[in-house]
Amino acid sequence: MLLDSTPVPAVADAIGIVGGGQLALMLAEAAAQLDVALHVQTPSAADPAAALASSLELAALDDLQATRRLARRCAAISFENEWLDIAALSQLAAEGVQFVPDLPCLEQLVSKRRQRELLNRLDLPSPIWCGLEAVLQPPKRSAADGDEPPREEHASSDAADHPSPGLPRLPDGLCFPVMAKAATGGYDGKGTRVLHQQADLEALLAEVVPHDWILEELVSFELELAQLACRDRHGKVACYPLVQTHQHQQVCDWVLAPAPVSHAVQAHARNLAASLLTASGYVGMVSLELFYGPAGLQVNEIAPRTHNAGHFSIEACHTSQFEQQLRIVAGMPMGDVSLHVPGALMVNLLGFAGPDADYSAQQQALRELPCAALHWYGKQGGGLGRKLGHLTLSLQASDPQARLAEAMQRLAQVRQIWPLPPAG
Repeated sequence: MLLDSTPVPAVADAIGIVGGGQLALMLAEAAAQLDVALHVQTPSAADPAAALASSLELAALDDLQATRRLARRCAAISFENEWLDIAALSQLAAEGVQFVPDLPCLEQLVSKRRQRELLNRLDLPSPIWCGLEAVLQPPKRSAADGDEPPREEHASSDAADHPSPGLPRLPDGLCFPVMAKAATGGYDGKGTRVLHQQADLEALLAEVVPHDWILEELVSFELELAQLACRDRHGKVACYPLVQTHQHQQVCDWVLAPAPVSHAVQAHARNLAASLLTASGYVGMVSLELFYGPAGLQVNEIAPRTHNAGHFSIEACHTSQFEQQLRIVAGMPMGDVSLHVPGALMVNLLGFAGPDADYSAQQQALRELPCAALHWYGKQGGGLGRKLGHLTLSLQASDPQARLAEAMQRLAQVRQIWPLPPAG
């Protein structure tokens, strides 16, 4: 339902956002600076973005009628996350509702399976993969096989990789261990599982619908990187500085901008992002999560939205990722994506105590750190590992290795105030 029952007329510079979490909160903060009205569809008036929204449509995110009402108050609608029912939303698109990014582009990115298919079509580097259902296919036979039992060659000689005929088996090119991922809905380590042996594969098959999961090679990498990029309605592409990301228990722990890698690696990442955006016709913000290792750069996942890896841009770039998304959705010119400081470290503040913990003392101590900006999301409940806020620290060193050392010194300061959540 609409929080304020007064009708709100659609205006050219008004934008709708489906979702009211921390990404929508930072979009709302940027909208206030741009003097753009931001109308939000979210289930609860206690959600992070609710207090700053120009109006609220209090409804589930998949409530099509609520999204239709939202559309009447804005020129275009964007999304906080990619867990979308494209078929249902297509009804609204047929009625003239404008979505940015548009639904055909989003359809290629809303599942990890479709992302992999897109990357294969564009010949962009990514891990070897298959649909989980592929392990149920019988081995291929040739005319020369005669009546002999079918056989397949595998990358590993381990007997565990050669199950008996009739049992699930990894296709050519994959060997244990492999990474299993839910095609949709997974985030921050949820919906992923490392399969070490045949028994793990059989256990997963007993629990899930095979077509809803994919398998990937377990990539050996030296660094995890992220390339934030954007494309406007006129086809102009811009890339933010490549960043290094670091995970804690499969949740983003910190982000360093710019990444301490060569100019060649940075150029390669920009080319990957530009190729993806241009070939797919994508409009809006996107983040490419990348592995960098012996095989070079590989695209791990694609996030079709503003992203945790780009939070540093609020303080460190001339135009934050949130302002940029609003500019693109509203049809305004894109802003400058370059850094206006030598570097920045963004640290996620993950809940390290119980859901009712009082973190006010830690917040105050973080605010007192030099060259630091605290963003507190105001979430209801703060369980272990939940993203409750983030801290961005400006860095002064211009040399990449000196900047990395400075970042680790600043991270140690933060850890004295805000420890990581316990393992498990």
